[in-house]
Amino acid sequence: MTGPAAQLDRTAIASLIPHAGAMCLLDEVTEWSDAHIECRARNHGDVDHPLRVNDRLPIWCAIEYGAQAMAVHGGLLAQAAGTRAAPGYLAAVRDVILHAERLDPVAGDLVVRATRLMGDARSLLYEFTVSGAAGMLAQGRAMVMLNPPYAAP
Repeated sequence: MTGPAAQLDRTAIASLIPHAGAMCLLDEVTEWSDAHIECRARNHGDVDHPLRVNDRLPIWCAIEYGAQAMAVHGGLLAQAAGTRAAPGYLAAVRDVILHAERLDPVAGDLVVRATRLMGDARSLLYEFTVSGAAGMLAQGRAMVMLNPPYAAP
């Protein structure tokens, strides 16, 4: 599903992920399909950003932006299937390349993309990128472990 009907605002995003308030980092979903999602974020320059360290937003925070895009993607896929996404956690990141030192001075929106490479009921593997107007800021792969509801033996 892509196009204008696929766009979501911050309120819709927050309903799909466990992150609340300022920790919901994404402002909109611009497109998504079964395989990928593209989101935008505008809060990276906020002085009260929850991930700021010593008045700076380190580039490694781009991993959290990517992880939230993955979570929204999972929520959208589950919603399309008439269910709710199983809770998950970021288990590993690999092949991460950081092309800057900080996110806070980046002008304009951050564009966050995630592509699902593979997955099953227990884990998912995504590739993610975070870019700004001047180009690529961060990229890598992330493994998400799902925590399906416990079923008694």
